[in-house]
Amino acid sequence: MDEMKHVRLDRMRYTKNKLASNLALLAIVFNVLYFVSIYESDVGSWYYSLLIGASIVYNLLFMLMAFLASEGVKNYRIGYAFLLLAIGAGQIVRIFILPLKAYHATVTISKVTHQVMQTQQFATVVLLLSLSAICCMAAGVVGVRRSRMLAAYNASLEEKRV
Repeated sequence: MDEMKHVRLDRMRYTKNKLASNLALLAIVFNVLYFVSIYESDVGSWYYSLLIGASIVYNLLFMLMAFLASEGVKNYRIGYAFLLLAIGAGQIVRIFILPLKAYHATVTISKVTHQVMQTQQFATVVLLLSLSAICCMAAGVVGVRRSRMLAAYNASLEEKRV
């Protein structure tokens, strides 16, 4: 068993951390689905606000940071794993901003009151943001764990050389 662990650790020196990288990319996919679900909505003028503008900018930043982090964790860089944990937490916080406000908001169009976001759409966007957050956090945890394991293994190899 000890020999198998040694082989796995040694193999990490020559292979990429594909699990963490793929989880980060999957988080981007869930975020894009969220993005499409929100921005295809057109209920009156409620969505034409500064909040939507900020949301669009954040979506772009999220996707850029998540892609950059996916490349970083692929190469066992621990800083990118911590970035994934942070943007995963950001995805959870986002649930309580735009989707929740839209769910509780109403607009009047031609003297008829409409709910800005229906319950089904709200449940969908909350699920998509939650899945994105879970993927980011899982990628971050895997990235931190594997980066530390590889760093410790490389340090032990250096001690043997000296």
